[in-house]
Amino acid sequence: MQTLTITGQYCPTITLGAKPVRFPQLCNHSLTITTYDARMTEARVTMTGGNTAEKSANNPLEQFVLLAKTAKGAAAIELIRQAVETPGVHVFGELLDMPNIKELENGPYVQYWNTLNLFAYGTYKDYLENKEKVLELTPTQKKKLQHLTIVTLATKNKCIPYSVLLEELDIKNVRDLEDLIIEAIYADIIHGKLDQKNSQLEVDYAGLGRDVRPGDTGVVAETLAAWGEACDTVLSCIEQQISRANVEKQKATYHKERIQRDITNIKKSLAAQAGGGGIQEADIAGGSSGAGGSEAGREAMPILSEKKKLQKVKCIKVSGKFWKT
Repeated sequence: MQTLTITGQYCPTITLGAKPVRFPQLCNHSLTITTYDARMTEARVTMTGGNTAEKSANNPLEQFVLLAKTAKGAAAIELIRQAVETPGVHVFGELLDMPNIKELENGPYVQYWNTLNLFAYGTYKDYLENKEKVLELTPTQKKKLQHLTIVTLATKNKCIPYSVLLEELDIKNVRDLEDLIIEAIYADIIHGKLDQKNSQLEVDYAGLGRDVRPGDTGVVAETLAAWGEACDTVLSCIEQQISRANVEKQKATYHKERIQRDITNIKKSLAAQAGGGGIQEADIAGGSSGAGGSEAGREAMPILSEKKKLQKVKCIKVSGKFWKT
């Protein structure tokens, strides 16, 4: 197994012993190369400069920003072309701020700068209205710009009618529009669903944020300030609800304790009454034997005598007559 050594963060210079290597392409965590040695089938790659590949995967634009530090003229315009073509790159503000890229604004390569500016801040409708000022876009670039246009529309309206989308994206039929939206959803560009019954796109939220024009920072600050005030209002309401809930909890606790005390007192009262009833029964039992029996005992004796008399009465039926014995 051969050992490849890549020097620099994104430097295209590769050494493989004495063998020349050309056309390196860094794609996330893999490296594809072409070498004059046709016998080489695999290689171990040693990356210098830390976890640059991982950083590039998290921020796809970073590799273009690093290359823009040294790219000038034709190299800079080729960098722009690759940036707007590469899948996964949807923000371009950092690249626009690079000095070597800014130089293109006033020169023979102004179309490239306008194209990059279009992808950073513009929409597909802007492209149609200013075709003479920008490059002719490839189908891949057009689709990316249409996806970015949907993101821009989603920031203004969460329910976007198909009629608006058809006009803004310059699409002729609903089938193609829905296919484009589905691709954007699967690419995690937007999150939402198609409402075919009402012919509209319902957007939950955008999976990415677009670049902010320098003149729009005031609007962003106002939006954040309003959001902060809304958060303060919600927090105040929550604190009031917590205070009210604590008061209700104290009332419920006091009410429960009072009920427990009442239950305890009732149990004690019933126990005391049960003890007094036992004494009365004893008086009744002993009232007939003693000369000084209680009043209750004396009243109970006639009742018992009547019961005995009733038990002694017998009815005998003989020849249709009743005889008492």
